[in-house]
Amino acid sequence: MAASHAADARTALAGVMGALEKEFAVSGRLLCAQNDAALWMEVYENVGDPMRFEAALNRLLGETRFAAWVAPGSARRTERFVAK
Repeated sequence: MAASHAADARTALAGVMGALEKEFAVSGRLLCAQNDAALWMEVYENVGDPMRFEAALNRLLGETRFAAWVAPGSARRTERFVAK
């Protein structure tokens, strides 16, 4: 995340996470890398319908300026992890 937009991005993301929690009963967490404050990771656990959740997440993010605040040369991406 571009440092100059971090505060705005955090506020927007808090709104997105709140909307997702209301719709899906899933609480999100925002983490950043210990050695790189520009590297953010959202964590959403126990998502019952991942495809519907991801569509809602992308729609909600699209309603913000989040993509414009990402650091130049960087991109937001989605990865899914499961317990083994």
